[in-house]
Amino acid sequence: MEKKKIRIGQTVTEYCFGASLSGLKNVVDKQHAILITDENIYEAFKQKLKGWNTIVIKAGEEFKIQQTADTIIDTMIEMEADRKTTLVGLGGGVITDLTGYVGSIYMRGIRTGFVPTSLLAMVDASIGGKNGVDVEVYKNIVGCIRQPSFLFFDTSLLQTLPETEWQNGFAEIIKHAAIKDASMFRQLSSHDLSWYVKRKTEIAALVRRNALLKTKVVQGDETEQGERKLLNFGHTLAHALENQFELSHGQSVAIGMTYAAHLSEELVGFRQVKRLVNLIDQYGLPTYADFDRSKVFEVLKHDKKRERSSLHYILLEKIGKGVIHTLPLQQVKQLIEKI
Repeated sequence: MEKKKIRIGQTVTEYCFGASLSGLKNVVDKQHAILITDENIYEAFKQKLKGWNTIVIKAGEEFKIQQTADTIIDTMIEMEADRKTTLVGLGGGVITDLTGYVGSIYMRGIRTGFVPTSLLAMVDASIGGKNGVDVEVYKNIVGCIRQPSFLFFDTSLLQTLPETEWQNGFAEIIKHAAIKDASMFRQLSSHDLSWYVKRKTEIAALVRRNALLKTKVVQGDETEQGERKLLNFGHTLAHALENQFELSHGQSVAIGMTYAAHLSEELVGFRQVKRLVNLIDQYGLPTYADFDRSKVFEVLKHDKKRERSSLHYILLEKIGKGVIHTLPLQQVKQLIEKI
């Protein structure tokens, strides 16, 4: 196992690459830890979780709400969790978001760590300290930024994932390549999903590369005042679509990137729309979709990236270089209706 200590803001987070779930007890005191996981993860890894204090919640984005957080807190009180307790989120992005949120408010903040089990969580959701819950169709509108004490990457856990979950993760990997890493974009273009699924060494290296890429961006801008906004490429439209339609996060981001590429072509002269759309399609993700423009715009108006009558929209100048563009809401509306 490779351990790296990385400072983000006031917190030093220990990154454990090449880890194995059986070694989690060497990173956190089993007796004074509480694992939060969902029913699906618990069933998949029940044998490996023997002896751990565990809270199991229902699986799915629809349960990433304040009511679930309250239920977790009630159970923690019953379990006599105190300021020395470590809260460990074992699961995908829903679990890491909820665990980080509860950990930040229980007794005004206790130690938390994440064991991401999905590709999406390993390369994106578990990294950067964003924690929170959804309110109705508004994703992550309540929450905080607070870094975990450790991140524990066991890529062997990915072998239990269905293909759709692999695709979800690759949407974020493609996003990282598009905004920050042209050489990774070329690497992805040379392969496909099944190539990575069959190669444990390559997927572990890809997870590490993406985790460190996102971390570097967050290190320079923890509270999203500048460059961290680039990580929202494809997400502005995605969040408006995701909770209104039966779409996964990765599918929504893929569609969001497609439309952001067209906006980039129109606004900043991006010339590689086809190249990006082809790569998204190559990994089995959707590109274009029919949706109610006015309905989506109503949700967009509540996006966290909005500032008064403007919206920060992430565009591409070229593959590997994202830019932050501030657009009047009215112009966003016109552009969305047009594309």
